[in-house]
Amino acid sequence: MLTVTTVNVNGLRAAAKKGFVEWLAATEADVVCLQEVRAEPHQLPDEVRDPAGWHTVHAPAAAKGRAGVSLYSRREPDAVRVGFGSAEFDGSGRYVEIDLPGVTVASLYLPSGEVGTDRQDEKERFMAEFLPYLVALRARAAAEGREVLVCGDWNIAHTEADLKNWKANRKSAGFLPEERAWLTRVFDEAEYVDVVRALHPGVEGPYSWWSYRGRAFDNDSGWRIDYLVATPGLAERALKAVVERAASHDLRWSDHAPVTAVFG
Repeated sequence: MLTVTTVNVNGLRAAAKKGFVEWLAATEADVVCLQEVRAEPHQLPDEVRDPAGWHTVHAPAAAKGRAGVSLYSRREPDAVRVGFGSAEFDGSGRYVEIDLPGVTVASLYLPSGEVGTDRQDEKERFMAEFLPYLVALRARAAAEGREVLVCGDWNIAHTEADLKNWKANRKSAGFLPEERAWLTRVFDEAEYVDVVRALHPGVEGPYSWWSYRGRAFDNDSGWRIDYLVATPGLAERALKAVVERAASHDLRWSDHAPVTAVFG
């Protein structure tokens, strides 16, 4: 059995004060993938930087206070790799992967983008570089007898079922036709599987991000942008996937909820 959780923590120092520490102590996950950590390791409290019972890998961004990804594993990784061989993005705190027996697990924080700005250009450059890497990663892992699981905030809602207000967001970053088409290529050309959608076909959501503005959380007016994307062999072993949605707005420690999958 392998249980993996991914969550964008929206600043790990803040999340640690709001409930992340308690959540981590209670989770049954074997691996936890974090995004938007927004801190250097030395800025984190000890119980967050190196909690008892976990092996941690932190990949902060060179630009302080931005991005940042981490991986927490119960088992010591056989190997750790930060970045995906990109001159532009390997220091941006957006990708880290570890090898465990039979599987490579990665934490990804894809740029969010913003239409009509340099941020959208950055997102497009990242996507252009990352897709070939996913293809190469799958081939390398297969040669080593490994499956692959890339978890994280992909910052794209793939279909109309993946966000509540899709009609109003057709020209918004995160739901642009070219972004959605790119994610389709991840699934069709690179032949990865969206684990949550495979286990929850034909339903709206389950959403994993809700804006702090208005009553988005209370109305479940959310987006599904946090994915666990697996090679087919691992995806076939997925037994269940859940969004750990907080019981109420005031119990949230991030604007994202943890997304957890269990593999047999």
